[in-house]
Amino acid sequence: MTTTNVTLSDIQDARLAIENRIIKTPLTYSTTLSEKFDCQVYLKLENLQLTGAYKIRGALNRLSKLTKEEKVKGVIASSAGNHAQGVALAAKQLGIQATIVMPESTPLAKIQGTKKFGAEVILHGNFYDDAYQKALEIQRESGQVFIHPFNDKDIIAGQGTIGLEIIDELPDVDLVAIPIGGGGLISGISTAIKESGSRAKIVGVEAVEMPAMKTSIEQDRIVTVDKKKTIADGIAVTTVLDNTFNTVKKYVDEIVTVKETEISHAIVTLLEYEKVLCEGAGATSVAALLYDQFKDIKGKTVVLVVSGGNIDLNILDRIIERGLITSGRSCSIIVNVPDTPGTIARISNIIGSKQANILEIHHNRAFTTSVLGETEVEFSLETRGHLHIKEIVDELNSMGLSAKRV
Repeated sequence: MTTTNVTLSDIQDARLAIENRIIKTPLTYSTTLSEKFDCQVYLKLENLQLTGAYKIRGALNRLSKLTKEEKVKGVIASSAGNHAQGVALAAKQLGIQATIVMPESTPLAKIQGTKKFGAEVILHGNFYDDAYQKALEIQRESGQVFIHPFNDKDIIAGQGTIGLEIIDELPDVDLVAIPIGGGGLISGISTAIKESGSRAKIVGVEAVEMPAMKTSIEQDRIVTVDKKKTIADGIAVTTVLDNTFNTVKKYVDEIVTVKETEISHAIVTLLEYEKVLCEGAGATSVAALLYDQFKDIKGKTVVLVVSGGNIDLNILDRIIERGLITSGRSCSIIVNVPDTPGTIARISNIIGSKQANILEIHHNRAFTTSVLGETEVEFSLETRGHLHIKEIVDELNSMGLSAKRV
């Protein structure tokens, strides 16, 4: 693994090496987000890249540098999903055998996607770091070339080609927001943009559960954070390494974090308004915009890098549900009422008069703190937003009913 600094020339060379094997992904203008935040918002849609994520860029660049002897030995990598598919496809295109070690918790879609490209998949541990250590163990025994997911010069240079594409289309961009896991993506993009002479502000976005880069930068040393579950599994790393840490220190202006509910809301927003299916890690840049993590952007040109779209469909419905609750599009209201005939019909009429849709009613007589003669009724509603919910609760209370939002 090479740990020298990546330069603009390295990234330009990477573009020449991979441009005929990747998709130049669209940089689309978002009317909805631009109007909402009074600025010009563009989405760099790497979810539309080959394998559904940006990782193919770095993998192709790295594997193209292998010697004949190294190609014969094959390659091995560890990944939570997207790097795995990138290495697997790059290896297939170049005629190289690949072995990928993935956490057992990896979404099925990413496991199947990796196998589809002909790689041998080994599942080990619950987190990326477990898979990483297992891959190194196998590599020492097999002699395969280890392809690091982020701390490699050629990997970083490949990811940096995204920055060149952004500058080509928007040379006067004011802010670029980029998800951070190990830091390979933001290292490459920030180097490309800053060394091109752009004055754009570079903002990294991490999941609040595992802010390895933010914590390290704040303490001015590489710090290992605790392992935690997050829907942003693609950026769930406990530690960063020297190459990306030093590049982020040099070129990244700010790092912010977003919560699980905020990421869910961003996924739903992209799906509903932009018709873009995005995974948790890829939606963090959008979540940061939705929750006012960027300062002084009025009238500015903002690019949000949507890094991947390989979301597990088995949890998509739960993410959508959580996102709808976060945005006030869905809610539950509990009403304590006299246990008499016609009461639920009366409440339903009040809710209907407020133009809310009742999805479900749960009548709880036994497991409640209500006094005898009263009952607790929970209404699951489809609503128009937080203000709409408040109007419904206020109306119920004004009618002599005891109502509260759950």
